[in-house]
Amino acid sequence: MRQRLSSEPDRYRGRRRVPTPPRSRYAAVVTSAFVGAGVVALGSASQLPDAKAVNPTVLQSLEEASSAQEALAERSADPGTRASRGEERTVAAAVTEEEAAAQTWLLPLEDYEFTSPYGVRFGKLHAGIDLAAPEGTPYKAVHGGKVTSAGYNGGYGYSITIKHDDGTEMIYAHSRRLLVQAGDEVQAGQIIGEVGNTGYSYGTHLHLEVHVNGSPTDPIGFLRSHGVDIKLKIESVMGALAAS
Repeated sequence: MRQRLSSEPDRYRGRRRVPTPPRSRYAAVVTSAFVGAGVVALGSASQLPDAKAVNPTVLQSLEEASSAQEALAERSADPGTRASRGEERTVAAAVTEEEAAAQTWLLPLEDYEFTSPYGVRFGKLHAGIDLAAPEGTPYKAVHGGKVTSAGYNGGYGYSITIKHDDGTEMIYAHSRRLLVQAGDEVQAGQIIGEVGNTGYSYGTHLHLEVHVNGSPTDPIGFLRSHGVDIKLKIESVMGALAAS
């Protein structure tokens, strides 16, 4: 190594030398950082649940849900189950014959022409309605009840009077022929006579008359309140079911 002469200038004179820390200090710092990170990681890991440990309550709930799902799938796939349920609903909705008869109101004729309303005509009360149809056309009982009279009755010609369970009476007049007699019990839709032109009649037709509490009332409104519309030729729902 060349020795500097005392006459040569010192290049490092006046400069501040930064002391270099010993290697052992760097090692201690790095080591402490790694150790601290490991402690934090271990602490965090201690708070995590064990992946292999499953709560028994949760497991039971999952098993019950799975079993319920399988049962639903089997029941949906079983056509017999669906059919039996449909039959149960049908049985529950079914009504007895007596209940059906009490609710059934029908049109007296299959086809007709509405020719005369209820009201004053020729200065007198026309106490019913007239439904024109060919002579001999069979007509039926609008509602079930008991025949209180059947025969020739003056201006009504051959007529039938039926008393219903609620006390109302219905008269079918100007018939050509009667198919029931007094004392008979009839059902709604039963054929009871044939259209004619007997009595005080102006053409072949069925005269239909309704008495409520002994007094005549407009059959149009009365029957409409029971689901039958004479003008529109519409029967009640129960009537349609009974006919089917």
